[in-house]
Amino acid sequence: MNNTDNNPHSASLPLTREALLSAYRRMRTIRDFEERLHVDFSRGDIPGFVHLYAGEEATAVGILSHLTDGDRIASTHRGHGHCIAKGVDVIAMMKEIYGKTGGACNGKGGSMHIADLSKGMMGANGILGAGAPLVCGAALAAKFRGKGEIGISFAGDGAANQGTFLESLNLAAVWNLPVLFVIENNGYAEATSRQYATAVDSYVDRAAGFGIPGVTVDGTDFFAVYETAGELIRHARAGGGPALLECKMVRFYGHFEGDAQTYRAPDELESIRKHQDCLKHFINHVQQSGILRLGELHAIDREVAALIEQAVQEAKAAPDPSADDLLTDVYVSY
Repeated sequence: MNNTDNNPHSASLPLTREALLSAYRRMRTIRDFEERLHVDFSRGDIPGFVHLYAGEEATAVGILSHLTDGDRIASTHRGHGHCIAKGVDVIAMMKEIYGKTGGACNGKGGSMHIADLSKGMMGANGILGAGAPLVCGAALAAKFRGKGEIGISFAGDGAANQGTFLESLNLAAVWNLPVLFVIENNGYAEATSRQYATAVDSYVDRAAGFGIPGVTVDGTDFFAVYETAGELIRHARAGGGPALLECKMVRFYGHFEGDAQTYRAPDELESIRKHQDCLKHFINHVQQSGILRLGELHAIDREVAALIEQAVQEAKAAPDPSADDLLTDVYVSY
């Protein structure tokens, strides 16, 4: 495995037409889900804080397309995309974000704490870098089970400076754990530029310090992410130990909904939507390759739009949790 960010597009990936359509459906679902939350949050319909994943879809879907329900992931405060890519029910997610009964966590977690262990989604986490040590535990359990399962930790470029993240790299290397550490480098730690706050130019240099292979990839290129992640995941499943994948990407919205983004250059948002939209890259590639037809993708667009509308309407109509729900799910009964 080479440290590179020059992974080419590949028309010869082992992806069937059905797999490509499925990948596009998941990316489109993430995009439409987040775009709708952007609108509804601005109306005051949604309680709590919201951090949107729009613009980063190719990374979540490109990586998690390789996983099964038995593989576990630890997410971040910007976790809706990871949830959808891992197969968490969209309607249950929307109910959770609206704080309603029937949500993925029965309305108790909200946007930043969606979890579904049946899908291997250990949960989002509002504490930066906190998913890394948790997924080391999941990977250790997977190693003892011996079924070839792995764990994946997602962290932003800012969270990758946390001590817990670096300690987890060391722990995973010492224990030779089947784990992939993914750094989603969108260039900003909240509002702080990576150039201002991080001493290394590439996060794979951190991996080298712990004897872990690391690769940097264009996170807006689904095909490059899919191919590179597949190699690293196969490496982990085969007992090769941990690896680190840095995905260079962009986010279309601020750190949180309501972020004025005064730290951005004047034309930055317009430029990234025009030139670095991962969905546009995907559509152009499959069209030029003759793999998929535009009409097929438009049909998925319509189906996804209907699903998101259904999710919103069901969430708004769902009852609020009752006072009796307050003390449930606090302790585990063995």
